[in-house]
Amino acid sequence: WVCASGLASDLQETDKIAQNVIKDLMSNKDTPNNVLEQYNNNLKWIQEAENAKLVVGSQARILYSDQMGRINIGLAFNQAVRTGQLKGPIILARDHHDVSGTDSPFRETANIEDGSAFCADMSIQNVIGDSFRGATWVAVHNGGGVGWGEVMNGGFGMFLDGSIKADDNIRHMLYWDVINGVSRRSWSGNRNARQTVEQAMANESKLKVTMPNELAEECMKKLSL
Repeated sequence: WVCASGLASDLQETDKIAQNVIKDLMSNKDTPNNVLEQYNNNLKWIQEAENAKLVVGSQARILYSDQMGRINIGLAFNQAVRTGQLKGPIILARDHHDVSGTDSPFRETANIEDGSAFCADMSIQNVIGDSFRGATWVAVHNGGGVGWGEVMNGGFGMFLDGSIKADDNIRHMLYWDVINGVSRRSWSGNRNARQTVEQAMANESKLKVTMPNELAEECMKKLSL
């Protein structure tokens, strides 16, 4: 995220807000252990980020959280803008190294083993979905550190002005931006992704994701391929 005010004090305040959100998420007794581990890492990172003196130019921060973390942190930021706790708006974005935004068979999607790693569909589908779910702007770009023509990236920016509309955008767009790519990884057999999708459907009754059917090893051994 970027603090549009340009104030270091706003960035420090967002660090505190993010810490509080993560601590609240960690206090949920139903949170799986592997998710708690990620939240622990998130918390350690954001607590120590200022001391690392990472800011060059824009007052900005990056945090690799999960779907719930991103949505709740975004809502907390927007609330802080609304109440004046933050002196200016916040712009949300994300890295290329993300679950939905990139088709890169030699890096980000290298572990998708169902044959779709070489398709560029996900980044395009994702960026189009972001565009009408509340993103302020979207972009499609190429290269991404592995070579021109070897990767497609889809990115977004979301302007948080403290409005109720921005709250709706956060809930709808960030939800899609994460679960879209998690679903793809679930279909390719990733166990963590499957667990995440199952939890997401339990939390949101309107979400319906087709679950993969796993083939038993015994059946595979009997096939003459």
